[in-house]
Amino acid sequence: MDFTEAFGGFQPRFPHMHHLLAVLCLVAVVYKLTILLRKRRDAFRHMEPFPGPPAHWLFGHVLEFKQDGEDLYKVVKWGQKYPYAFPMWFGPFVCFLNIHHPDYVKTILASTEPKDNFAYRFIESWIGEGLLVSKGQKWFRHRRLLTPGFHYDVLKPYVKLMSDSYVINPWGKILCITILFEHVSLMTLDSILKCAFSYNSNCQTEGGTNAYIQSVYELSNLINLRFRTFPYHNDLIFYFSPHGFRYRKACKVAHNHTAEVVRKRKEALKQEKEPGYIQTKRNLDFLDILLCARDENQQGLSDEDIRAEVDTFMFEGHDTTASGISFILYCLACHPEHQKKCRDEIMQTLEGKDSMEDDLSKIPYTTMCIKESLRLYPPVPGISRHVTKPLTFFDGRTIPAGCNVGTSIFGIHRNPTIWENPDVFDPLRFLPENVSMRSPHAFVPFAAGPRNCIGQNFAMNEMKAVVALTLKRYQLIEDPDWKPKIIPRLVLRSLNGIHIKIKPVDYDV
Repeated sequence: MDFTEAFGGFQPRFPHMHHLLAVLCLVAVVYKLTILLRKRRDAFRHMEPFPGPPAHWLFGHVLEFKQDGEDLYKVVKWGQKYPYAFPMWFGPFVCFLNIHHPDYVKTILASTEPKDNFAYRFIESWIGEGLLVSKGQKWFRHRRLLTPGFHYDVLKPYVKLMSDSYVINPWGKILCITILFEHVSLMTLDSILKCAFSYNSNCQTEGGTNAYIQSVYELSNLINLRFRTFPYHNDLIFYFSPHGFRYRKACKVAHNHTAEVVRKRKEALKQEKEPGYIQTKRNLDFLDILLCARDENQQGLSDEDIRAEVDTFMFEGHDTTASGISFILYCLACHPEHQKKCRDEIMQTLEGKDSMEDDLSKIPYTTMCIKESLRLYPPVPGISRHVTKPLTFFDGRTIPAGCNVGTSIFGIHRNPTIWENPDVFDPLRFLPENVSMRSPHAFVPFAAGPRNCIGQNFAMNEMKAVVALTLKRYQLIEDPDWKPKIIPRLVLRSLNGIHIKIKPVDYDV
């Protein structure tokens, strides 16, 4: 009886608990909103020295980007109106200072400032804290441990493997390629697996659509969607959304792929007991260096660190290169006069050989054409950094610690104050005498400074080898009915594919 009375006396208190919870929730919302409004106010104040295009109070500049193939050109157009830099808003609270001039780029890229803690955060659950997104001492240590993997002596044998990857899937008598990017992606994935991981995937000949490459496409699109959709900036909302489910599913495919590569190598290393056996059995590769790397304290990389670096290099090592090669072939198809000069140079250099092992430095005109394509169509159209201390640019304007700075590589490469007729394909821009007259930060397809792309020599070698072997065998022809509608994802892509026509070279002509 006493218990019943006591319990009955307790029941009326429940409505008060509901009221308390409601008040606490309201206080939390008000607190969070206050922080966001203060963040917005501070961003306006920090960006006051930098005029820019008008922004919607809620959506910022997001609605300006239609995902129709014109977005990057719009940024270039804004850059002509607002020299050096201008703010870009993504939603009501996130602002980046977009820079597009070499003198500004030099300031930010010469520093070791980390990648921004907003956009790159969305990719961490996929590639982990590898070189792309890590910072501070972790980044410095990993960079130092991984640098030997990109030494000239390590990269040199890869050229033969790159050539072998190309030979596996010749295009034969195909007259038109409408999915050039996918063909090239399979080839570069095959190449990166052979070179960096000594792993034979047969992905070019297995038939069907490669699951890993499809997962990379899916992840790239979903990360871009999340960046542009303000509610998805919240981890919880994105997690429970249909897009969050698709993201986790694609992540699982990508992680399983890299885990299998690492597992097989670890099994192989257990059997390699003798000192120096790795070097005598096969070429020392990126994964060997990851697994065997030791710092001054004889500490190696953790399993989590190894997986992050493998995921990072697996993605960056094939997808960025695939973008670069695809647009290079497109540019050469559109400019037959330059294509012919490249082919003549290549035929003279190769002298009937099917590999570019010792000849990459002997094709200067082809190299200039490759660089000019990278200028017009940089595989990574933009990067961003988070400023941890005040940064003053050459003209005296300053941004305080805590700001995000986006470097528009596409905008720099098409800046008319730096490049005459910037939309014209002109390889002679890269003659030594012309290069010497420009800022070294006018052309930054692989970024610059201490956080530049560690794999840029690998990428350039592969692009040279593939272009040379392609032009040796095929004539590339423009399809005037199809122009690529370029879009920024994690790498530069085309909404409607990259269409060219090809036919075998007639050696009798």
